[in-house]
Amino acid sequence: MSKIDARLLELGIELPAAPAPAANYVPYVLSGNQLFVSGQVSAGPDGLILGKLGDGLTVEDGAAAARRCGLSLIAQAKAALGDLDRVARVVKLVGFVNSTAGFGDQPKVVNGCSDLMVEVFGDAGRHARSAVSAASLPFGVAVEIEAIFEVK
Repeated sequence: MSKIDARLLELGIELPAAPAPAANYVPYVLSGNQLFVSGQVSAGPDGLILGKLGDGLTVEDGAAAARRCGLSLIAQAKAALGDLDRVARVVKLVGFVNSTAGFGDQPKVVNGCSDLMVEVFGDAGRHARSAVSAASLPFGVAVEIEAIFEVK
């Protein structure tokens, strides 16, 4: 068992299956020592996590949705690399938050994913990041996050 797989088990985290693309793109691209993972939308065991922050969804709801995006990002990395111990570093996350014009806590929402990366990868999970408001997201999801990983 790899070190990261053991860490996931210790944390009680079960990765979802790596989601298939919803349009004409690939879920990830490995280029040199960087893995680019396409945006992963908020989805849980019961399906897509829908809604708009500032209109029915709380910051806590959004952070939970962002964490689910993070689980899908890690699942895609595992699908791409076979072994999560090949992740040298989480380089960058770009988070899109489906939110009203007056909502300003996008960073707190995307922390749901950022915190997960540090839980799983330790210091190698600390990353650069953007947290951006979006007037709408595909399928009406609450959050979408993409990632860049450095690989060994």
